[in-house]
Amino acid sequence: MTPLNGTRRRWLQVGAAALATPWLARAQSVWPSRPLRWVVPFPPGGTTDFVTRLVATELGKSLGQTVVVENKPGAGTVIGVDNVAKSAPDGYSFVTVANSFCVNQTLLKKLPYDTVHDLRP
Repeated sequence: MTPLNGTRRRWLQVGAAALATPWLARAQSVWPSRPLRWVVPFPPGGTTDFVTRLVATELGKSLGQTVVVENKPGAGTVIGVDNVAKSAPDGYSFVTVANSFCVNQTLLKKLPYDTVHDLRP
């Protein structure tokens, strides 16, 4: 039995990885597998709430999954955004933000969330 040289061994590893790729793709769950949660940090009945509900309805139809819209108003949108920032980063929680989201970073000294690290677009 002769030892494999480095180049041949590398090609065998690449080939094995290429053969395993289809099974890795099948092992992942289909998204979304449960209802989505969309937080509106404004009171119900406003323009932001109305537009979010329209988009959520169409999104639910196209994904074939329920989209639950929750209103969490207060503290200049900090309460609603904080609720989403502290939720599990699993891709099932969304938030609708407006200009106050950007203004809060400069006006408020201490936010309960970090806009750069806790939230992802």
